[in-house]
Amino acid sequence: MQTEFEFELPKGYVDQNGEVHKKGVMRLATAADEILPLRDPKVQQNSGYLTIILLSRVITKLGTLRAITTRTIEGLFTMDLAYLQDMYQRINMSEMPHYRFTCPHCGEQVEVPLDFLLG
Repeated sequence: MQTEFEFELPKGYVDQNGEVHKKGVMRLATAADEILPLRDPKVQQNSGYLTIILLSRVITKLGTLRAITTRTIEGLFTMDLAYLQDMYQRINMSEMPHYRFTCPHCGEQVEVPLDFLLG
C-alpha cells in the first residue's frame, strides 16, 4: 500500500531567502491527524484553520525546508493551497466504497462511487 505521494506545486513556496520550493511529499493522514487539530484554539475560533494544521502534519517534505510548519502552509500562494487541499482529498479518499448494481433495463453492471456520502 502506498502511503507517501510526491507532488509539485503550481507556483511554489517562497522562503525568507527568496528560494522557491515546489517539489514535496505528502503522506496519508491518520485518525490523529484529523482529530488532534480540533483541540487547537485557532481551529475552535476559525474552522478554516483546520486545513492549515492538517497540511502541516501530512506534508513531510517541501524542497529543501527542514520542517513544514503552520507558518509554511500559511505562506503558500492560494493556488498552491488549493492544489494541496485537492491532493489531500484524493489520496485520503481514493478507496471510496462503490455500490454495484445491474441496470433493470439493459442488464449492464454499473459501479457508482458513494462519494456523495462525504458532502
